[in-house]
Amino acid sequence: MADNGRSATDIITYIGVPLAVLGVLPILYNTFATLASLSRIKRMLQRSRLTALTRSDVVNRVIEIELPRYAVMPLDRFQNSAEYWTLSRHPSSIPGGSWTTFNWKTNTIGMKTQRVEYADQVRQPQVEVAFDELICYLLDLGAVPDPHGWKLLKSTGLWTPVGCSLMLSPDGKEKALSVAPLDDSDGNLSLAVAWSSSWITRDHAHLPPYWVRLPSPPGATENNTSASNSINKGDAKISHNGEGFHQDGNAEGKLSPEETDSIENEIYSNSKSEITCQISMAGIVMALIQGNAVGNPTTERERLYVEHLRIHPEKSDGIWFASAATAYGTTNQTILWNYKIPDEILSFSRKPTVPCGVMVLLGMVDESETPEWETKYNDYGASLDQFSQRNREQRMAIEAEARMAPAQREAAKRDRMQREMHQRMQDMRDKSRLDQQRRDQRAMEALQSPRWDTKLIADHCLKWLKARRKWDQSFTMKEVVGFMLHRMVLDGDFASSICKILDIWKAWADMGGMRKADFQSILNEQATFAEATLLIAMIKDTSTALEGTLSMDLQECLRIWRKVRLG
Repeated sequence: MADNGRSATDIITYIGVPLAVLGVLPILYNTFATLASLSRIKRMLQRSRLTALTRSDVVNRVIEIELPRYAVMPLDRFQNSAEYWTLSRHPSSIPGGSWTTFNWKTNTIGMKTQRVEYADQVRQPQVEVAFDELICYLLDLGAVPDPHGWKLLKSTGLWTPVGCSLMLSPDGKEKALSVAPLDDSDGNLSLAVAWSSSWITRDHAHLPPYWVRLPSPPGATENNTSASNSINKGDAKISHNGEGFHQDGNAEGKLSPEETDSIENEIYSNSKSEITCQISMAGIVMALIQGNAVGNPTTERERLYVEHLRIHPEKSDGIWFASAATAYGTTNQTILWNYKIPDEILSFSRKPTVPCGVMVLLGMVDESETPEWETKYNDYGASLDQFSQRNREQRMAIEAEARMAPAQREAAKRDRMQREMHQRMQDMRDKSRLDQQRRDQRAMEALQSPRWDTKLIADHCLKWLKARRKWDQSFTMKEVVGFMLHRMVLDGDFASSICKILDIWKAWADMGGMRKADFQSILNEQATFAEATLLIAMIKDTSTALEGTLSMDLQECLRIWRKVRLG
């Protein structure tokens, strides 16, 4: 073959090398692109203050990122007041990290691995948060619920359109909480939050959601007499710490005069101060003296003893108090309330259970105000006939005695007077027996008389209490209920007596009617029964006022979704 000046080496140099370079270029490009994306991702994670484990595959152009997944809850309103009312200084700009707008108490619950190619594909894992705590926190900051959004969420559930607003800014113009895509929610409700520091319109001086303020009653020292008298029982010593009063064994048996005076002064001080109570889904959580707790978070808080009002399986006192406090704290403007009044108590409050005749027998209602329920007796004619008959018999006996000999006349007179005395005694016994039969018959007719609505019963009981100067004439039913709840927190004996009457009342309502024993129980505790009717009337009014409102839609959604994903 002739040599044309090109050898095999030349062919490899001019053709093979460029082809090899072209084959390596994609690898080099992937390497540089991957390293550049990894650098951007690391800078993005660093700006967002996120700790992550990153790995890169330069050949396949894949970046693996392991980010922690958290469960979060709002900070304590009192202990972390500064962080609670301010936004995070380093919010995350990564999609899915809207929750970093606020300061949270976090707990790592796992790791989530992502495989991405570009920096804009990175997603921050959503956090798990209790739905009610999230809504409570936003409400406390000043957010406003969107009625349309909650109604839509209640009716459509997970099919609620992405971007549907649930909470709005205080001016109602911007979305504060909205429905987010379900990409990372694992079947849970997915939400996104947005907030600005200028939207925070509340502070520690405002009463937070799930709390109720109980006003101190006038003349509180009289109401707390039993509480102050109980501090010197011989078998217990009552001392005070940060949680309230508790009993400790004491070998000496009684308190010293100095300790007694100190406790009495504290009871007097507590009775003159407003009380704020936190009511959770499980009943009362704590009770604080108003001036030290909500108004000034820097002051040491004083907790009151509330064990007698906690919900226990063997006692219903806690249920009654939580239901009454919920009803007292709920108004037409109430957005969120944590405790759900049991259905059996709501049903009980709506049923007419107290016969109107019983109210007459108790002296709380005039008989003219009730429909006719008792048998009327007209004994005037019978009494007159009996009186006339006795007079005739006496005259006939005296005329017969006048015709007798003196000795016989004296004997007949003694017999007549003895006979008349026995007759009068028999007439009195007959009349007493008849009156007792009629009283018993009247009591039975009273138990079977038409039953009145709880609200009507409470109105008459309030008038009765005011007439006996238990409460001032100017107080409304709601104000009296607030005073009663305040006293129930401080006075365990008073709370126990109220709840005992309520148990008896509910028992006869469930059994179909009042019995004699039930009537005797409330007859012995008339004032307590009268005050108990006010609590039930308050529960009835609240359950009727809130039906079909935004609050009911919101509560239903909170019961459906206990935990949500926020990102």
